[in-house]
Amino acid sequence: MIARFQPLHYGHLNVMEHCLLNYTELIVVVGMASQSHTPENPFTAGERIEMIRRSLKWRGYDLSRVITVTLPTLEVSRVAVHYVKLYSPSFEAVVTLNPIISRIFAEEGYKVIEPPSFNREVLRGSVIRRLIASGSDEWKKYVPPPIVEYIEEIDGVKRIRALYTEKLPGYYVTV
Repeated sequence: MIARFQPLHYGHLNVMEHCLLNYTELIVVVGMASQSHTPENPFTAGERIEMIRRSLKWRGYDLSRVITVTLPTLEVSRVAVHYVKLYSPSFEAVVTLNPIISRIFAEEGYKVIEPPSFNREVLRGSVIRRLIASGSDEWKKYVPPPIVEYIEEIDGVKRIRALYTEKLPGYYVTV
């Protein structure tokens, strides 16, 4: 499973659970791992791994069945498949809803599995980040309780609000 987890939300958790119910092992690839502290990628790779671990523990999953790897920031192309293979243990299939990721892995001969979609209209990192930036507490219903606690613990709300309201080079996002 490849995702950015910016932040981890119930859609991510549902896909991980789907994988763990149907397969013996899950490799979670944290994409864009070298990006952080931007409006699109506010959390560090380590913080995102922590979110994955806390969510799966909260749901009672055996973490010995989960391998987490990070993938540096790459252009999405067939070269990315090569990097996933370098950074991950061997794998047979890729689970993704991203049509570009699906295509490049299929072209390289991998089985691509489309997981069930879970309320994608709101279970999107961009939607959740905008809610956080706006000051609304509505975001809390879209992420598992341990993620709410963790984002508050690391002062992530303040970070996101600052990233969305400051004028950063290349970013002119206001809420």
